[in-house]
Formats: sequence, structure tokens, C-alpha cells
Amino acid sequence: MLRVMVSCGEPSGDVYAGGLASALASRAPGIDLFGFGGPHSREAGVRLVGDYTGLSVTGLTEALRVLPATFAMLRRLAEAAARTRPDALVVVDYPDFNFQLLKRLAPRGIPVVYYVTPQLWAWRKGRMTTMQRHVALALPIFPFEEALYREAGVPVQFLGHPLVDSVPAPDADPAAAQARQMALRTALGLEPLRPVVALLPGSRHNEVSRLVPVIADALPAIARAVPAVQFVIACAPGRRRDEFGDILRVRPETPVVEQRTDDVLASSDVVITASGTATAQAALHARPMVVVYKLSPLTYRLGKPLVTVDTYAMANLIAGERVVPELIQDACTPDAIAAETASFLTDRARWQRTHARLAETRARLGPRGSTGRVADAVLEVAQRSARA
Repeated sequence: MLRVMVSCGEPSGDVYAGGLASALASRAPGIDLFGFGGPHSREAGVRLVGDYTGLSVTGLTEALRVLPATFAMLRRLAEAAARTRPDALVVVDYPDFNFQLLKRLAPRGIPVVYYVTPQLWAWRKGRMTTMQRHVALALPIFPFEEALYREAGVPVQFLGHPLVDSVPAPDADPAAAQARQMALRTALGLEPLRPVVALLPGSRHNEVSRLVPVIADALPAIARAVPAVQFVIACAPGRRRDEFGDILRVRPETPVVEQRTDDVLASSDVVITASGTATAQAALHARPMVVVYKLSPLTYRLGKPLVTVDTYAMANLIAGERVVPELIQDACTPDAIAAETASFLTDRARWQRTHARLAETRARLGPRGSTGRVADAVLEVAQRSARA
């Protein structure tokens, strides 16, 4: 019986890990899947040694607060691996935690597959040495990453982006696209003929707590520029309605929608989104977006010298140019968010240009079936290890 250990530490990675676990189970009935994750991993049949609840944070200073729990979880996982030696360890994104885990397990002869590879090309490039030393196979989900890892001597394959399977391609027929959008708006409790701005303020508590107040302060100015505008919140897994209180005090009629982010995006005209996976998801829907992000001032000052890129949003990185505006840290103000959002709502030519450029990015993310191809690659590594 094959044994595969999985480690993911945040909601977006848990979605990918859950999809991969399902694909592994369908290809290798009886496979033992265990490790660290969340609800998607559990539902897909992963026997959880630990749950990431409370450990998923962003930022250097924020991570310090959860260090004791983090090290306790690492010890627990290392002990589980010693008891039930896996044929492979699959780590999914979440580099601060997963780098510590793979450095503990790879020297024991457990091959490591890194799925959703860390953005070492953007910051902390010194970690590439760890990838070279300990990772048997890197599986990035963005095409431009493959050459960077290969040039660094890391075994790598780009097998596509898993979101391509779950996000339907925008309808090429304008009438059909509009009809679907109107139907979705009605289903979400929105007025079908009024413009819609989707709000995606992040998947982690500290992201949401920093971004919700500034987004809430931008909404009155957007409404003054476009009086008919309405808003809808896509609630990420693990987040609660009360975390959006500032927005709901300003616009109490705003629906808070759970488990239907793709429907929220498809219903929208413009998206205000935290930087991260959601920008790729919005790009697959070809939705013009305003990308926002804030860290604690200390985290930002400590981290900025380590950053080696001048753009952050995945939508822009995939396109190879700045297609959508990014409002990061000091630039993330209510006035700036309102101005960019209102511009997309009122300048049809700008909206159309951005929509067209985002639609082009979909083809760069590979064909459908990415998760199945990743499962095949993981099984090949695990089977080779089991035979050794």
C-alpha cells in the first residue's frame, strides 16, 4: 500500500491539496493519505494529524505569535512520519512551515514533491538552495516559474493550473454571457440590471482585519461616482460574517456569499480583491480588478528589502505586464481604491481593454486536467520510492 503525507497550511492550499488527494485516491485505491491540512483535505480522505486552524497568517511579525504552536505541529508531523514512513511527502505552498517540515523529512530518505511552489523568484531567493537540496520534484502552477526552477537545478514540471478545471471559460457569446450574469445576480440576491462590485478581502484573518476597514471606507465614494452600484462579498472558507462588519455597517444590504466565489466573480463587473490566489481566479473570469494589500508596518519594512519584483498580483505576473492596478501598503487607501474602481465602472473602453487582456491569460495556464496530471507525477515519485 502506498503512503503519501500531505502538508498544506492555509485555505487556498487546502483546496488544491483536497483536489490532489481525490485524484490520488481515484488512481490508487487504498492509498494511505495523511498529514496536515483543513476541511477540503479531510473531505478528500486525508487522515489529518493536524489542522491548520489558527496557524494560517501572513507577515513576519504575525508569524512570531504562532511560533510555539507551529513548532509543536512540526514535531507532531515528524513523529507521524517516523511511525508511518510515507513513500512521498507532498507539500503545498505555505513555505515558512513547509520548508521546516521538508528539511526534517527529506534527510530520512522521504522524497519531497513541492506542489504550488513558493515565489522564490519574488523574494528570499536564498531558499532556492533548500529546494535544490531537498526537493525531488517541483510542480509550479504558473508557466513562467518552470524555467526559473530548471535554471536553478531543481527538477520541475509545469502541469497547468488547477483553477482552469473549476472556473468555466467566459462565454464567447455576449448575449449568453449577459444572460448568465443576470441569472447569477438574481440567485445571489442582487438587482440584475445594476452594476456589481465583488469584494474579496482575503482568506486569512489578519488579511481580512487589515483590508475590510479600508475597503469599507472606499465604498461611499464609489457609490457617489456610480449611484446604482451594488456590492457582494465572497466569504472565504473559515471566515465569518462578523469579520465584514465595517462593510456591512456602510452597506448593510450587501450579500455575504459562502462557497460560491466563482458565481460571485461571474456576477460582477469589477472586483476589489486581496493579492493572492483570488487574482488568478478573477483573471480566469476575465474580470477587471483592483488588487489591494496591507501588512503590518513592521512586517512591510522588514520584508520589502527581500522583494525582487515590482508587481505582486498573479494576474499581472501571468500576463507579463501590469494589466490591473495594484494598491499595496501605503498606496492602499480608500481614495485610491474608490478612484480605480469607479474608473472601471465608468470608462467602458478601459474596462474592455482590461477584460480582453485578462481573457488572454487563461491560455497561458495550460489545458484542463492539471490536478490529474499532478497526481500522476506524485504517484510516480511515490512508487519509485516504494520500490527502492
